[in-house]
This record gives sequence, structure tokens and C-alpha cells, in this order.
Amino acid sequence: MLEAVFWASVGLILYTHAGYPLLLWLLAHAQRTHTTGLHPAQDPPPRVSLIVAARDEEQVIADKVANALGLDYPRERLELIVASDGSDDRTAELARGAGADTVLELPRAGKVRTQDAGVQRASGEILVFSDANTQLDPQALRRLVAAFADAGVGYACGHVEFIQGDGSNQEGAYWRYETAIRALESRLGSVTAGNGGLYATRREAYLQVDPRMGHDLSLPFNMVKRGWRAVYEPTARGAEKMTPDNEEEYRRKRRMMSRTWLILLRSGMLSPRGYGPLYALQVVSHRLLRYLTPFLHLIAFGTNVALLGRGWVYSVTFGLQLGLLAAAALARLVPRRPLQLARYYVLVTAAPATGLWDSLRHGVPAGWEKAEGTR
Repeated sequence: MLEAVFWASVGLILYTHAGYPLLLWLLAHAQRTHTTGLHPAQDPPPRVSLIVAARDEEQVIADKVANALGLDYPRERLELIVASDGSDDRTAELARGAGADTVLELPRAGKVRTQDAGVQRASGEILVFSDANTQLDPQALRRLVAAFADAGVGYACGHVEFIQGDGSNQEGAYWRYETAIRALESRLGSVTAGNGGLYATRREAYLQVDPRMGHDLSLPFNMVKRGWRAVYEPTARGAEKMTPDNEEEYRRKRRMMSRTWLILLRSGMLSPRGYGPLYALQVVSHRLLRYLTPFLHLIAFGTNVALLGRGWVYSVTFGLQLGLLAAAALARLVPRRPLQLARYYVLVTAAPATGLWDSLRHGVPAGWEKAEGTR
């Protein structure tokens, strides 16, 4: 029995990290047709409302407005809305001075309710959302909006590149892996999550969600349940500064995961109603099993200890687990990239467990906090 539990936990860890991406790759290459990412130009292009929800962003908001107004998109077809979520600094004043079309000064209610308020004031056919600290490539908006030339697309997210400074954060390596999976999911139908730095919905597809949940994880699966596709457009590119080190990245993901469990367990994400078989598999493989990984690691470690002495293979697997933990610990003293990758994996894998603990102890607030070092 212990052996079955051990190998099942190890198998699920390997499947969610390696087997699932391989399965997607095989399915994507087996299908006869797929989305190329190239879409016919719409003439005239749809009217777009670009909504930036901001909380105490005086450091970056003027640059964000200038970046948005400088995008390669017809100015008469672009509306820029900056919605300030109870900012205590000069965010609204600076956004207005930089030329935003509409600046909303709202009482603090959290990012999602602030975005909802922006949507209520928006006039565009396509609603685009972008974070204040995300700088967009000149063609990003045009390429993101082009995805909606497909009448079946209700949601599209772009590609946000994380700019690494001199710190130890290994998020860039993880993000390249994650976006490769996202591209395969999109090619097969729909993604299971987006990115808050740059995404869009049709006006008629926009959905108000629980303000504690957020759009990144809530919108894609709800689009699928309502008959739309949720796609990834890799040519719509932006960039933002990543957190400086693995420890700060862990704290950021821990905060995110406290919301993620609420979405996973209470929003209907795990209900297969409205999903096709493939998308249901994607949700289980990429979301449920990924977030269960810390618990699977604990099960694997505990059963491995109990199995020591029952064959050399269990001594080897135990040594590998100890080696990973030792490398993660040593990374604090020896800043070598392989050790930093091990530390990143251990910390980020722990985040779903600690995030769940936080949500059970303190609940999930509607407000959000900026990650240190990302401005």
C-alpha cells in the first residue's frame, strides 16, 4: 500500500510538470488544423477601451499613459481609462496630466471592482486591461485585438516578458515554460489562465466576478463554460519588472494562491459542466494537480521515509529529495543558477500550501498589494 501511494504521488508530480506538456505537444501536432496567430485585418478596427486599474502608482502611471497613447492603434478608435482604487498618492492627478481620456477616482474596493467601474464607463467594443507597471510594445494592442477577428473568441491574453535585474529571482525560466504550455493549450482550443499584464474581452463576453477572485484565473474557464474560446496571442507583447529575488517571488505567489484556492473550490472551476473532455483534462492537469503539488511532495517524502530499507530504489529517491532540499538551502549562501533554480522550485511549490493556510486563517480580501521591487 505504501509503495502504491509513493509511486502515485511521484507519478502525479511528474505528470503535471512534464507529462501534461508532452501530451499537449503530441495532441497539438496530431491535429490537422490549428490557429496560426495570424488574423485578417479588421477595417475599420474595432473601438477599444484600454482600462488601467491603479492603486498608488504615481511612480509609473505617467509613463503608462504615455505608452498607451503611443501605441500603433488609431487614436480615434482608442479610449484610455485610468481607474484609481482609492489611491493615497498622486496617481489620478498624474494620469490626468499625462492625457488619459477618463480618470476615475474611486473609493478603495479592490482591483476587480475598480475594473468593473472602468467597464461601466467604457464605450469600446473590445475591453482591454493592462497593469500600470506593464509597458506594451507599439504593436501589442493591434495584435491582441486582431484575435477577435475570430467570432468564437471571447477572451485573449498577450505575452508579458519579465525583465530581470541583478537579483536571484528565477521566475523568467518558469515563465518561459508556462507560456509554452499556454501556447499549446490555446492551439488546442482555450487556455486555463491568463496574465493580468495584458488581456482583453469582448464587451458582450465580459463577466463580473467575485472581487476576491480576480480575472487571471476566473475569466478563461468562464468563457469556455459560456461557449467562447479563451486564447493566447504571443505576438501581443508587453514587459514588466520582476520581483528582485526568489523570496519576494514566493511572497507574491503566496498572496496569489490565497485567491486561487477560492476560485478553484468555490467558483465552479472544477465542475465539468460546460467543458469539453479536453478542456476538463486541462483544468485537472494544469490547475488542480499543479496546485496540489506541495501536498504530493509531502506524501512522497513521508512514504519514502517509511519505505527506506525495502530496496535500493527507495534510498535513491530519498537521496534525490534530500538533494533538492539541500540545494535550495545552499542557494542562500552560494548564488549559483542551478541552486537558485532549486530554491525557486521549492519556494514556489510551497506557495499553494501556505496560500491555502492564509486563506483559511484570514479569509481573502478584495484589495491587492503591489509586489515589492516591480516598479
